Amino acid sequence: MSNEPGLQMNRRHFFSRTSAGLGGAVLSNLMVSSRTASADNAATGTPGGPHFPAKARRVIYLFQSGGPSQLETFDYKSLLKDRQGQELPDSVRQGQRLTNMSGNQSSLPLVGSASRFEQRGQCGAWVSDLLPHTARIVDDLCIIKSMHTEAINHDPAITFFQTGHQIAGRPSIGAWLGYGLGSPNQNLPTFCVMITRNDGGQPLYARLWGNGFLSAEHQGVQFRPGADPVLYLNDPPGIGREDRRQILDSLRELHQIQYDQALDPAINARIKQYEMAYRMQASVPDVADLSDEPDHIFDLYGAAARNPGSYAASCLMARRLAERGVPFVQIFHQGWDQHRGLPQGIHTQCAETDQASAALVTDLKRRGLLDDTLVIWGGEFGRTNYSQGKLDGNFGRDHHPRCFSVWMAGGGVKGGISYGETDPFGYNIAHNPVHVHDFHATIMHLLGIDHERLTYRFQGRRFRLTDVHGHVVREILA
Repeated sequence: MSNEPGLQMNRRHFFSRTSAGLGGAVLSNLMVSSRTASADNAATGTPGGPHFPAKARRVIYLFQSGGPSQLETFDYKSLLKDRQGQELPDSVRQGQRLTNMSGNQSSLPLVGSASRFEQRGQCGAWVSDLLPHTARIVDDLCIIKSMHTEAINHDPAITFFQTGHQIAGRPSIGAWLGYGLGSPNQNLPTFCVMITRNDGGQPLYARLWGNGFLSAEHQGVQFRPGADPVLYLNDPPGIGREDRRQILDSLRELHQIQYDQALDPAINARIKQYEMAYRMQASVPDVADLSDEPDHIFDLYGAAARNPGSYAASCLMARRLAERGVPFVQIFHQGWDQHRGLPQGIHTQCAETDQASAALVTDLKRRGLLDDTLVIWGGEFGRTNYSQGKLDGNFGRDHHPRCFSVWMAGGGVKGGISYGETDPFGYNIAHNPVHVHDFHATIMHLLGIDHERLTYRFQGRRFRLTDVHGHVVREILA
């Protein structure tokens, strides 16, 4: 027991107060030299910054929630039209599991794309006519056609993409990067999240941009449309900046007393969050106010960019956050889960996202930011090559984790290439598969992080975003 009133000699106090000894000196030296960290010391800082020179300084992730059909966007398969209505061959399916939504169908009729494809750009990549704006920037894109995942339903699939694990509770990718790299802008969050307003579809949860077992300061901060972009940021009526400063100073003193007693890193994280909120009171209104953008920028992103909460407005906001040094920005756009009504549904979704997605790449490139900004577009899985339900003009496609497409641009990725290939039926991967863990490992590599070395000790084990898997896809690196 400690001689100080009310203070017990717990584990944290024991190691803190014996660190001057030989064992403590050795332990301190090991912690300084290592880029990994324990739950007792790393939560209050970053584990050392990049492991090697980074090609990207920031990421903008345009997440298309629901699973866009690769067969209507980037993976052209003429064979499916030739065999329209024929049964999916057993030799192609190979006994792979299906969801309950189509697994009980008596027939799995193949169905070709309702959209028309053309080879676009100097690279000659196949792009659907649903994406005319994306087609114009195709020479800046690396289209990965061989993504795959184990998850076959939305919640585990989107959780896998966000956290590297299908079960909730792990830190999100933005939290990992904030933990590993920190941020050059101390007045804005390291990780910002936006969700398209009034868009139906699969539900999204705050845990998808959560900090998991990392310090709370690494969780994503959601920006909302309207007068108060960040909840609970404004002062109550009658409280001014000076009053707020005095309150925070007093809270800091009280928290310091509590920390001296408990040595709990969560207390320091709480102090940091209070201070960040104070600084954000000045920085957030500035970045969220789009009124200083010229008309030609709104024309570039589309008329919807003037509507707060739209996908286009979020893309424009993402560019503004990137300009201010925010390392990780993620936009979630729902509505791609088209089990029925796919021809009209995907036409609507592409119309809502195509121009703004392409505009973001174009805008970053014009401003000299694309070279060190990695832009990503994609969902949690793809769609089947057969019709779910009756094959008619209102057909749909079921979930398909075996192969799907995403694209990346800028940030050290080769432009004008298509990587990976699916079989002629668009059902299995024929060449160069890219798993979710490989995808994460490659993103981290572009940011200067060795995915095997960025770890966090929790409950007796060192965790990392890629778990015990993942290889960097070096063929797509510039």
